[in-house]
Amino acid sequence: MNPARLVVLASGGGRTLENLEKKIQEGYLHARIELVIVSSASIGAKQRAEKLELPCLVISKQSYPDREGREHRLLNAIFEARPDYVLLAGWLQLLPIPEQLEGKVLNIHPALLPAFGGQGFYGHHVHEAVAASGLRYSGCTVHFATSQYDVGPIILQSAVLLPEKVTSDQIADLVFAQECQAYPEALRFLLEGVAVWQDGQVLWA
Repeated sequence: MNPARLVVLASGGGRTLENLEKKIQEGYLHARIELVIVSSASIGAKQRAEKLELPCLVISKQSYPDREGREHRLLNAIFEARPDYVLLAGWLQLLPIPEQLEGKVLNIHPALLPAFGGQGFYGHHVHEAVAASGLRYSGCTVHFATSQYDVGPIILQSAVLLPEKVTSDQIADLVFAQECQAYPEALRFLLEGVAVWQDGQVLWA
């Protein structure tokens, strides 16, 4: 069986991209990253993609100031790569998901949804909110992306116990360690048919 075709979208440092490629090289994921799309030429994800020798395309607000034109270019690039799955890896723009991509776009969120989700809750903003809440736990959520922020069907969640008086930076480190396991695991469930998207729900074999 041919490896699954993946497109990864990134807006940050690229650590999630690097982790996914590592899992592929280790044989944990029977997949191949066909294309990396980044939202800026100056971010770490672009440098990591180049270091990993992965095809990389920049689709930024600078090169495509008009939102409609930018989204059109983005979707065209995705369709040209013919992906089995599109993986959002710290992608900070709401991706329009046409019917052809429903059930094919995955996201990982650095909290246990539905808590600390929605527009504006990303990266350090999430961890700062968790730290301020005084909760003794956090984690990450892998879910199918939809046309709204952080509300798609959940595939997998992984929780972590937080120490007392924890800082947002400490939370970030603890949660990212969970992300490194959860994202590849959720994708593997899908690739092996253990979990499937059906009519807007996640069904388990």
